[in-house]
Amino acid sequence: MPDIREKYAELDKLIAALKGQEGAVMRALQGAQEIFGHVPKDVQILIAEGLGATLSEVYGVATFYSQFALEPRGQYIIGVCLGTACYVKNAQAVLDRVCSELKTKAGKTTEDGLFTIKDTRCLGACGLAPVMMINDDVYGNLVPDKIPAILDKYRKA
Repeated sequence: MPDIREKYAELDKLIAALKGQEGAVMRALQGAQEIFGHVPKDVQILIAEGLGATLSEVYGVATFYSQFALEPRGQYIIGVCLGTACYVKNAQAVLDRVCSELKTKAGKTTEDGLFTIKDTRCLGACGLAPVMMINDDVYGNLVPDKIPAILDKYRKA
């Protein structure tokens, strides 16, 4: 695994290669996400300075597209659907229980770096509402009391 200096050197090369190209900000952010696993503010500043863009332009792209994370992501990404079908079947209570069990908020990563919680819109499994995904695993017909056992499977893995 490269050390942090090697990662910044790789970013510098990427920025230099993209300078002056159409769509450079998006491609630089994609490359930075691959290098660092997320796009922290200092990386956004380097991209802006290196490409002659404004920080607000870089930040705007980074926050508009859901593929970019501004903070490190956990090993397990939990998406709790709050789309209409799930919401009317009490998905908010499921999300609240996930947050309570993991002692963090939606949009955040647990202190141990194991879980990131996201509130999402339709996961395409409306017939199983309310639904939650953990990485590629789908859990449906949820009630808050099912959450501790589900999370324990991942804690022990």
